[in-house]
Amino acid sequence: MRHGQAVPQAPRDSLRALTAHGRQEALDSAGQLLGRPLQAMLVSPFVRARQTAEMVCQALDYRGIIEIHDWLTPDSDVRQALDRLAERQEDDLLLVTHQPLVGALAGLLVHGHRQEPLPMQTGSLAGLEGEMILAGGLVLKHLHHPGQ
Repeated sequence: MRHGQAVPQAPRDSLRALTAHGRQEALDSAGQLLGRPLQAMLVSPFVRARQTAEMVCQALDYRGIIEIHDWLTPDSDVRQALDRLAERQEDDLLLVTHQPLVGALAGLLVHGHRQEPLPMQTGSLAGLEGEMILAGGLVLKHLHHPGQ
């Protein structure tokens, strides 16, 4: 999931907070997760991603594992993120992160290469499924853009 819309200005990019519209986008996409057996939520340390995760937790009444990871920031290395995800034991994870990382990572997981990133608008949610987290190893089940 990509974070909801954020304010355009802040002292640092990592401090940009969600707008009212961004909070609504987060709630919209959270609705797509109702009934999912979510086992863990992995979140960027940036304010807008943490706020998005909070909105999702509230909407789902989720009280499970929430981890903040520095490897989920906008310009993080896609291969490092893939390696970190491959280490996970959970079957149902939610990442709350940023572009360009989220689109590039999802594209790599689905297509096996980085030339076809998934189009992720603010608040977009991509549902990927498969047996193993590896390049080209997952199938895109749905791609939800808030308000559409």
